[in-house]
Amino acid sequence: MKDEAFHLTPLDIRRYDFGSALRGYDKARVDEFRDQAAAEVEYLLRQCHELENKAKGFHEQLRAFRERDKALNEALISAQQLRGEIREQADREAQLILREAKAEGERYLDQARAEVNKVQTELDALVRTRRAFFVQLRSVAQRQLAEIEAAEGSNFPAVRPDGTNGENAEPWIHDLVKEEK
Repeated sequence: MKDEAFHLTPLDIRRYDFGSALRGYDKARVDEFRDQAAAEVEYLLRQCHELENKAKGFHEQLRAFRERDKALNEALISAQQLRGEIREQADREAQLILREAKAEGERYLDQARAEVNKVQTELDALVRTRRAFFVQLRSVAQRQLAEIEAAEGSNFPAVRPDGTNGENAEPWIHDLVKEEK
């Protein structure tokens, strides 16, 4: 155990007087040992001082590292929160875009269906018109056939608008009348 109140310095060792005795220690050897002990204590004090300075430096570095670690952890937490917020925002935007795209797609489908219905209605009207036309055409054709058959059945001479019976008619008319018979 070391007493904190007592500090032995190299100068204390060099100046310490052991006193003289009749049969004491060899003064040269004591002085030599005292010089060696002082040098060793001086070396140990320098080492201790250097180690204390290094320890202070390490403590400062440790404090700086802890501050950096704290700042990095805070930055990491902030980045994670920001990433989460960005992901949520992106998800919301994607959902919005998806809903808008679906709505626009539905509008296009509704327009296409309306167009198909319109074209189908027009087609149905055209089919009805075509049928009606063919019915009318058949009716007209049947009436014309009936009139032709009625005309073929009656044998009356061709009368011209001038009241003649056509004897002096153009030669091509006579050919026509002959072909009908």
